Order: sequence, then C-alpha cells, then structure tokens
Amino acid sequence: MTPIKMIERLIAFNTVSRDSNLELIEFVEEYLHSHGIDSTRVPNDTGDKSNLYATVGPQEAGGVVLSGHTDVVPVDGQSWDTDPFCITPKEGRLYGRGTCDMKAFIAIGLALVPEMRQLNKPIHFALSYDEEVGCLGAPRMVRQMAERLPPPAAVIIGEPTSMGAVNGNKGVVALRTTVRGYETHSSQTNRGVSAVMTAARLVTYLNDMASRLAQETPLDNGFDPHSTSIHVGVISGGTALNIVSRHCEFVWDIRNIPGDDPAKLIGEFERYCRDEILPNMRSRHADCFIKTENLSQVPALIPSESPALTLVQSLSGSNEVRQVAYGTEGGQFQEAQFPTVICGPGSIDQAHQPNEFISETQVQEGEIFVRRLIERLSA
Repeated sequence: MTPIKMIERLIAFNTVSRDSNLELIEFVEEYLHSHGIDSTRVPNDTGDKSNLYATVGPQEAGGVVLSGHTDVVPVDGQSWDTDPFCITPKEGRLYGRGTCDMKAFIAIGLALVPEMRQLNKPIHFALSYDEEVGCLGAPRMVRQMAERLPPPAAVIIGEPTSMGAVNGNKGVVALRTTVRGYETHSSQTNRGVSAVMTAARLVTYLNDMASRLAQETPLDNGFDPHSTSIHVGVISGGTALNIVSRHCEFVWDIRNIPGDDPAKLIGEFERYCRDEILPNMRSRHADCFIKTENLSQVPALIPSESPALTLVQSLSGSNEVRQVAYGTEGGQFQEAQFPTVICGPGSIDQAHQPNEFISETQVQEGEIFVRRLIERLSA
C-alpha cells in the first residue's frame, strides 16, 4: 500500500476526539499482524479508546519511536468544500481532516513497514488517543513503553513541521474559573454581586498578566509568540438583562515557555481573587466564591541538543532547528527520559482549519525521510 493510499484509509476513520478511535486501532492491529508484527493496546479507563504501540525489528536498544496521535479536531461549524473524511486530491494537495495533523505521518510509517525487513535496530510505532483535548492518552502508554521496551535512541513526534526539526514546544495548562455572585433585580446593584462583571475583572487581570509577561520576556528565545501566553477562550453566565448574575464561568489556558512555571502564574491569579476580589463580594453575601480548577496539563518540551535532534538533522540534511508555540506529546516522552524531537510533514498553518490539506510534495519528503531512517537502522 502506498503512503497516499494509507493516508486515504486512515482519514476515512472519523476519530474526532469526542468519539472512539477503536476502528482505526483495529485496522492498524490487523495491518501489522498481516506483516507478522504484534502490537499492544493501552486503553483508557472505559475501554472506548486506546493507544497502541508496536515494535518492528529486533528487541534491542537504540531504536527509534515514530509517534503520532490518532484523534482529530471536530469539523462542526466549519465550511468544507469536500467531505472531510474522504481524501480529495486537487492541484497537488490532499484535502481531508487529519491530513496534516497528523495522520499523514502515521500513514507514511505504516505504508513502509514492508521495507523494514532487514532492520538491525527497531522502529517502534506509538499511536495515541485524545491528544487534541489535552494530551490525555499518551502518558499511560509512555510509562508502559519505558518499562517494557529496550531504551530507544530517539522519539520522533510527527506533528506538522514541514519536515523541519523542532526541539522545543510550549507547555499547556487548561483551566476553568467559576464565579458565584448573588442575584438581585438589576435596579438594586448595590445589594447584588454580579458574577459576570466580577468575571470580567478577572479576565482583565489575566490579560494584564499576559501583557506583563510579554514585556519581561526576551524576544530572542526562539518562540513565536516569544512569551508565555494567557488566553480566555470561552465565557458564559447570567440569566437576563435585568437580573444581577449569580453564575459565570470562563475557560482559559496558559501556554508556557520552558522555564516559566505555570503553577506560579495560577498562584498569582488565585491570590488576586482571594485578597482583592473575594472580600468585597462576601461583604455583600457570604456564599459568593471564585473557584479555579485544572482541566489538563501538558509539559513543555525543553530544547536540548539530544541524539534525537542529531538524528533528524542528519536524515533531513538540514541543521536548522526551531521551537513552536503549540503543545505536543513531546514533553511527556521527554519526562520519561526519551530523547525527543518533533518532525513531520505538513504545515501547522493548515491544522484545525476547514479544508485542511497536506501537499503531495510534503508526503514525498516524509516518505524519503522514513526511507532514510530505515536504511540507517538496517546498516
């Protein structure tokens, strides 16, 4: 099966994160088994989703992990010109949800399994679930791989980098803040406590924190944007125009550069809530509160001159290296002591977009890259 045919097969599985990925996992299991390769599932607690890892070649140290997530973001509300779960070739591009983020990388590796017969060092596949909703699936697979596999020389995370080497990405913390006020008629604002207006003050404070970080952080650290960012994505609350609101909540994230501790930023925000905002709220009504909960946390990939970076640079023929602002599973592998780098076909500019695509040229470059890896590990 060619890489493009394999991309076509994987895209046909609707693996939006809210749904199961088991049909895709079963397909990969059967495909690998047809080539005499065993694989291991690492399911979630309910069993409706699963990671999968497999080893091609000898069970020896010094192999390379090809890692990718099987889930994709939703297409709801997006204006697609084609069926997002059916590959549509057009003018040198392959359109479909997940083409660049990131099923093409997985597909290229799987398509070239028949060429991996003479490996002297193994290639390990590591496929995860729920990356798009906080990198929730990979940690239990990473722990099991660290316990059971001979130590690999490198992990390559195939996120779309246009086949350039990336050795660092920001961490991500997702949070939800809930504000409870006290309801009154809107003509009696002196008696009520507006949860919506209080939340607005808190959002403004977070925006000021982000501005301060941008001013304090050196511009030449390799990230774009250069500083730790703080962003409120959704806010909801209130009952009616003429009711002082009792409830409001907003979800927000911190995308931290390596070296910035998100816990300190969360602590600063919570102190502001406790010391500056809550006393006035509770002077009007004792049941008022502000609560912030951590929804998910993904560690940053800390830039380093690792064997993984050296390998990718030698295979690509380029010494260029950069860092990216989006989160990946790289930090989770790195925390388990795996040398890790990010490199994959496609551009992040197309990820999560309507009419997502990958160019056929990028698929070809990815294919050349993996073939060079096979040759290297077969020597």
